[in-house]
Amino acid sequence: MRTTSGFRASALAVLLVIALLSLLPVVRLLVAAVAPGGELDFGAFAERLAKPAALRATWHTLDTAFFGAVLAVCLGGPFAIAVTMTDLPGRKPLGFLLLLPLMIAPQVTALSWLHLFGPSSTLLGMVGMAPPPGTPNPMLGRNGIILLYAVQHAPIVFITLRAGLSRIPRDLVEAARASGARPLSVLRTIVLPVVRPYIVAAAALAFVSGVGNFGIPALLGMPVNYLTLPTLIYQDLSSFGPGVLPQITALSVLVGVLALAGVTCQSLALRGAAHRFTSGTPARFELGRYRLLLAGLGWLAIGFILVLPACALLATSLVPSFGVPLGWETMTASNYAEVLVRQASTVRAFRNSLLFAGSAALILAIGVIPVTAVLERLGRRWQRLLGGVVDLPYAVPGVVLAIACILLFLRPLPLVGSLYATASIIVVAYAMRFFTLALKPVATAVGQISRDLDEAAAVSGAGSLRRLATITAPLAAPAAVAGGLLVFMSAFNELTVSALLWSSGNETLGVVLFSLEEAGLGTQAAAIAVSTIAVVVVLLLVLDRFGRRLPAGVLPWR
Repeated sequence: MRTTSGFRASALAVLLVIALLSLLPVVRLLVAAVAPGGELDFGAFAERLAKPAALRATWHTLDTAFFGAVLAVCLGGPFAIAVTMTDLPGRKPLGFLLLLPLMIAPQVTALSWLHLFGPSSTLLGMVGMAPPPGTPNPMLGRNGIILLYAVQHAPIVFITLRAGLSRIPRDLVEAARASGARPLSVLRTIVLPVVRPYIVAAAALAFVSGVGNFGIPALLGMPVNYLTLPTLIYQDLSSFGPGVLPQITALSVLVGVLALAGVTCQSLALRGAAHRFTSGTPARFELGRYRLLLAGLGWLAIGFILVLPACALLATSLVPSFGVPLGWETMTASNYAEVLVRQASTVRAFRNSLLFAGSAALILAIGVIPVTAVLERLGRRWQRLLGGVVDLPYAVPGVVLAIACILLFLRPLPLVGSLYATASIIVVAYAMRFFTLALKPVATAVGQISRDLDEAAAVSGAGSLRRLATITAPLAAPAAVAGGLLVFMSAFNELTVSALLWSSGNETLGVVLFSLEEAGLGTQAAAIAVSTIAVVVVLLLVLDRFGRRLPAGVLPWR
């Protein structure tokens, strides 16, 4: 009886935590959008969405997100097939490198491509290929945004398709080959139709990511007044302050609805996909004499979408100012000294990002273990329902969550007062947004712990807290550390949430980088971007090595 009552109390506590971190922000935003005065007013809500600026931004959002998703499938799909189903040389390093854009902040990606193709490109200037001065940067505007959406979201397509391709049994492919079908014919008539639900799901996830992306359209669209919904919300709030909350809450709900529509499409596509597969050894194609040629094409693609922009960013960070050619005489580390040592705002931003991201990662890494232990004892229906609720703040765009946090914490709260314009609101927003990143690795690990261990300890008289501390926590700790590192990397140079929540003294790296680029200090912004890439790459390598000790499925690229 005591055990049952204790579990009920634990389950209620977990439900409360999930409601506070995941459900409350979304509900508060909906209430503010459709009932700002306490009464439902759908007419005013529709009127706000029908404004010309809102309609134009909605079209830009749908247009860039759709075509960006199509290109992401075209880029990530072949990599998924090559890495999962062929004997391509170096396929594992290729897959790992393709995932890097997903871990690098969108504004860093946009900045690197801006500095690669612009008339002041230091890298192209070294080889005499820079466009003439005054030439418009080809990355600015719609086409540049679509291209970088494809680069940024191709890893999402890669991960999603790989999950489906790895489950196609070898017997299916070998039977078709034995009947005389050529590899391309097998791919077209068997493999692609079988994984069609995963293709649709991957495209839907890429579309959702494009709908909520702020960093790329902020750097590539705002300079030419090409606004998407996230950048329109940012522009309205930064220009007019909290007084425009009714307008931006309506826009935020629209962004959230578009994102959730994409998530729903992804869920429907994957529903019932499992019945298409039977157990067996994963299918594999032998490339024969084309192995080296296709490997070369893969590395060429990685070089273009990843190495060249990174080199352009590095080259820009090593010159004293735009227009100065890079050489042994002009090469300088003054930009790094400026942003890492001398400039108070950038030094503070590094400290703040480390503190905010580290705090959120530590809180979630510790907190998800008891949460997962309780969820594991609930029924499958409850697990699916609560898992969907936990995914909400991550599924909706960051700008939507930021507006919800402003609405939640603008007024003083009992005991803690108002969190608006404080560091705490950023940490809380990070915890809300990245809760699911910390939870899923631990859920995978806890799900693989034999229940016999817990039952044997219970028979021996160990209480639930002691079993949690001595059995579940030690076995789930490696996955919790991995989840915490994923949270830290995602939050470290995040911009979408902090762009609307930062205040004086609480700047983050994403905010400072964006501000420096807007102010024309692109060389210093490049130095910050290179520093953040170095931190992320080091953490990824550590996590990849650490991942060998983790259960299968904890890390998406292993």
